[in-house]
Amino acid sequence: MVNARRLFGNSAERQAERFLKGLGYDILEQQYQTRFGEIDLIARDGDEIVFVEVKARSSDDFGTPEESVTKAKLEKIAAVGEMYLRKKKIKYTSMRIDVIAITTDPQEIRHLIGVGG
Repeated sequence: MVNARRLFGNSAERQAERFLKGLGYDILEQQYQTRFGEIDLIARDGDEIVFVEVKARSSDDFGTPEESVTKAKLEKIAAVGEMYLRKKKIKYTSMRIDVIAITTDPQEIRHLIGVGG
């Protein structure tokens, strides 16, 4: 059975996917998992491959969602992203990591482009 936290996370990832599609991104993968970690969304933005971390909270009372994305998490996303590119044999001009931060009270989506590089 899926717990409430996972349902909340899945809902946020669907919101982030719709948001990115609205910006013209092509979604390549959702919840890409390896034994080393997971990337919430992998997308193409023009010639760039974008690894997206989605963070959601019901409010900013205990900090914003994006504040919970640590340097270690960004390093893990980059490593799993490199593995993804090698496995799929994807040629790319460049890659980056974006964060989609979602709060539900009030409803807000913030898109941080090219974090942690």
